[in-house]
Amino acid sequence: MARARRNKSYRLTELHDRRSRDLPFNAEVTEVDIDNPLALDSGEKITAMRSIRSDPLGRLHSHRQIDEAQYRGGRAYQNDWERAERGPQAVDPTREYVDGTGFREPVTESQRQAVLRLNRVERELGTDGAALVHDVLVLGLTMDQIGQRRAVRTQRWNDYFARRFRECLDRLALVYGFATDASARRG
Repeated sequence: MARARRNKSYRLTELHDRRSRDLPFNAEVTEVDIDNPLALDSGEKITAMRSIRSDPLGRLHSHRQIDEAQYRGGRAYQNDWERAERGPQAVDPTREYVDGTGFREPVTESQRQAVLRLNRVERELGTDGAALVHDVLVLGLTMDQIGQRRAVRTQRWNDYFARRFRECLDRLALVYGFATDASARRG
């Protein structure tokens, strides 16, 4: 007589696996461990997918080309840039049209502190380093595109820009306090 087949046991790890298996055609993602927002205990981690398609800093970090201090220094620079930026304001169509000129919003304390930190970063990096960091972290350009903007299109220049960018990230990690001077010399 044949034995009755048992159902496979359910594993708890597979029970709550909510990761998408079908990504878009041109998706560039990497897995990252983040704090679980629904956790009952602090410190629980979950695995999430992060898009690195238009994020050069995230791409370098996911491919282990930069370390955690350099990554955090770059993110702090991006955060300061976004906070200090005062771009064009949207027009509110619900308000009464008078003459088209609106009053400027006052500068907040966080914007002022961000500008001061950005000024310090520019002094630390120099003009060329600050321009390189701005091109990569704010504009999202690749080393090849930076070379094209500067009219140098050889692989040697691309390697120079990449090396110089890593040096600038080391300096950003120092300025923002994510690394010490001894660890920057060691790397």
